[in-house]
Amino acid sequence: MSDQNVRNAGFSFFGITGGSLASSMMSQEARSMGGGVPSGGPTATLQEMGARGSTHSSGFTSSGISGGSRASQMMSQEARSHGGGVPRGGTTSTVQSI
Repeated sequence: MSDQNVRNAGFSFFGITGGSLASSMMSQEARSMGGGVPSGGPTATLQEMGARGSTHSSGFTSSGISGGSRASQMMSQEARSHGGGVPRGGTTSTVQSI
C-alpha cells in the first residue's frame, strides 16, 4: 500500500477528510463496534499511518496480507467482530484494495 493511496483515501496529517473513503470506513467500523472506533482498530491504524505519512511495514501488499503483520492483526480483529469472517466491502478488504 502506498502512502499516496492512504492520503487519497482520506487519511491525512490533519485527520480524516469528510466525505472520503476514510470517513465511510470510520462510520462503518463505528456502527459495527456499537458506536465507537477502537484504538488500534483498522480506522485508527490507517489514520495513524496517514498522520505519520508512512505505510511502511503495514502488511498490505499487492500479493495479499502478510502473515504476522499489522494488516493480519486488523483482519483477525475484523473477523472476530463479524463472527469469524471478513465481510466483502468491510474495512480490511477495502484497505487491501487501496
